[in-house]
Amino acid sequence: MSVLSDLINLNLSDTTEKVIAEYIWIGGSGLDLRSKARTLSGPVNDPSKLPKWTYDGSSTGQAAGNDSEVVLHPQAIFKDPFRKGNNILVMCDTYAPSGAPLVSNKRHAAAKIFSHPDVVAEEPWYGIEQEYTLLQKDTNWPLGWPIGGFPGPQGPYYCGNGADKAFGRDIVDAHYKACLYAGINISGVNAEVMPGQWEFQVGPAVGISAGDEIWVARYILERITEMAGAVLSLDPKPVKGDWNGAGAHTNYSTKSMRNDGGYEVIKKAIANLEKKHKEHIAAYGEGNERRLTGRHETADINTFLWGVANRGASVRVGRDTEKAGKGYFEDRRPASNMDPYVVTSMIAETTILWKP
Repeated sequence: MSVLSDLINLNLSDTTEKVIAEYIWIGGSGLDLRSKARTLSGPVNDPSKLPKWTYDGSSTGQAAGNDSEVVLHPQAIFKDPFRKGNNILVMCDTYAPSGAPLVSNKRHAAAKIFSHPDVVAEEPWYGIEQEYTLLQKDTNWPLGWPIGGFPGPQGPYYCGNGADKAFGRDIVDAHYKACLYAGINISGVNAEVMPGQWEFQVGPAVGISAGDEIWVARYILERITEMAGAVLSLDPKPVKGDWNGAGAHTNYSTKSMRNDGGYEVIKKAIANLEKKHKEHIAAYGEGNERRLTGRHETADINTFLWGVANRGASVRVGRDTEKAGKGYFEDRRPASNMDPYVVTSMIAETTILWKP
């Protein structure tokens, strides 16, 4: 095993200028992450300098077998925390050979919204709180839970410490450092209310970069859980009953909200979100109705409610924002399995571009 480990950790820069680029994309389900690697002649820092690449879309649910070619367009580059050196991770989106974006390519439409002059002028900032659950590989039951049974009730696990409260911290810390190494603006981690459930936060990130960073952070987490023999679940309600679900609370501000008088802009934006509540809920993740029940720090899925410091609201405004008269708000509705390209661009469109 030591020889295998040595080979995995070889420093290629000692012998060659060539580097490895791991191309990452989203598969046909809209949630499955795929990747494959290729050799480049030397280091690359600009995604526009990277070659496009193809793959078999019939094996990812994105094309028919008799016309299976799908084209990868490199969009964002991150340092590779697994291979290190000058090796890179490349976030791509997907296109037909004709140049048309695939139906599952949500980045393309998001990029159009974020490139709109009115949106660019507002510099939308996002901070996304990605919750997830670690599962035992052979049972698909949360890490640390007795097989076929349940741990003690919720209470001691949120931000908890100790072998009887925190399960999977080695995975969480490895992911934290790997994201920092990769260049992702990961801003923190914590254990969540349900045992075996954790959260990492990405942001502040501007515009389309928020989606790129969340997807690559998810990819890195998938790779680490693979090595650890655990399973990553983004199910918004992984265990039925009196257990918290998993969300992706999305914190948001524009330049106008961050400037003096911004609280009035925030209230107008929230009013727009209320008017388009159904459309947002429909796009905020599969199975979210199992999570948004009005219990476990959520608002009912059919009700829009906002308030200051209210964690049972659809949208929460912090005390600091209210006091300062400017700042940001938190959309608490997105599920853990949401597509960050969809959620971030939809919030920008509704609060900046849409005129009721």
